[in-house]
Amino acid sequence: MTSTTLPQITNTRARHLFLHRHGLSASLAGTGKREDLMSVINQLGFVQVDSINTVARAHHMILFARRPAYREKALKRLLERDRSVFEHWTHDASIIPTAFYGHWRLKFARDRERLGERWQKWRRDGFHDKFDEVLKKIADHGPVTSSDVGENEDRKSGGWWDWHPSKTALEYLWRAGELSVCRRSGFQKVYDLTERVIPAKYRASVPEPEETIDWAAGAALDRLGFATSGEIAAFFDLITPGEAKTWCERAQAAGEVVEAEISCGHGHKPRRVFLRPETLDGLAHLPEPPGRVRILSPFDPVLRDRKRAERLFGFHYRIEVFVPEAQRQYGYYVFPVLEGDRLAGRIDMKAVRAEDRLHVRAFWPEPGVRPTRTRLSKLEAELHRMARFAGCGTLTFDPDWLRSPI
Repeated sequence: MTSTTLPQITNTRARHLFLHRHGLSASLAGTGKREDLMSVINQLGFVQVDSINTVARAHHMILFARRPAYREKALKRLLERDRSVFEHWTHDASIIPTAFYGHWRLKFARDRERLGERWQKWRRDGFHDKFDEVLKKIADHGPVTSSDVGENEDRKSGGWWDWHPSKTALEYLWRAGELSVCRRSGFQKVYDLTERVIPAKYRASVPEPEETIDWAAGAALDRLGFATSGEIAAFFDLITPGEAKTWCERAQAAGEVVEAEISCGHGHKPRRVFLRPETLDGLAHLPEPPGRVRILSPFDPVLRDRKRAERLFGFHYRIEVFVPEAQRQYGYYVFPVLEGDRLAGRIDMKAVRAEDRLHVRAFWPEPGVRPTRTRLSKLEAELHRMARFAGCGTLTFDPDWLRSPI
């Protein structure tokens, strides 16, 4: 089938589908607790964790964007008390529904082999020798952080990833599934034996690799709405690009997926993608995203794949945390702003907690986005909501906070 005979999906329809699957077209009503919060996490597939707390940490902002009633203690309960989510690795550290735990066994096995070889080459020597010691300490004395192990080891840091051997052992045993994160202390991981953290009914799930490949590919496509095989593989990062490609070929032959062509904006070529037949049939009935302004985390699922966001929304975003200050185009940690189905700008803001205020340094609308009174009023309303979420009593602005597009 040539691209000229493929079903054509407009850029607007593609945006609406993508935002709908990412929980940004639905009603904002909801408690943001227990079952309601789990429904959000299940819909997303996972929620990325990040340590930067300029306003609120990434995982909390992701959930708040979809449930304004959400507060941080609700996720803490799911993770530490209900055990209905667990923390592990997708493309990065993430909060994942515990119902998916069995499928992570494939990742445990692959990481056990891959990281064992890689870390032996570029981490400090000796971490393999610490496995039994670390496991025994936890078994006998309970959960630990990295500061609780390797007390007599050299802790002089040669960089962010220069871990002492026992810390490396902890991370390796976590990535290999023998340990689990039972909670965070501040933002420091607290590790315990997996059998003490993951409920037995989930540990009992031991799918075959082929089952996990089928689940991971299908679950990724359902959450993306449409995708290339490479995007399917990258979503959970559980399976290889080759495995995703083979799955797409098999699913297409079985009539479980079809191909279509997505129109991309801002000079990008149309994109050939896979999607479910029922998804294609339902495009005309998709809800239109509400016109409300939402401030997103830089790690929101809508932006996790920067290239996809650029093709779909014409929004070029790169985080500048590691860029020298003099070379930054926008700022240290700048937040994307979503309005309806459009990424309409970016905002530089910070919670100054010692002064009980959320301070806005700058807002840059995207080219073609006029800073009308209505739009700015919606933005200010969202900033007030964000201030309350961050625990700040007031909202302040730099005198020149409203900037021109760059």
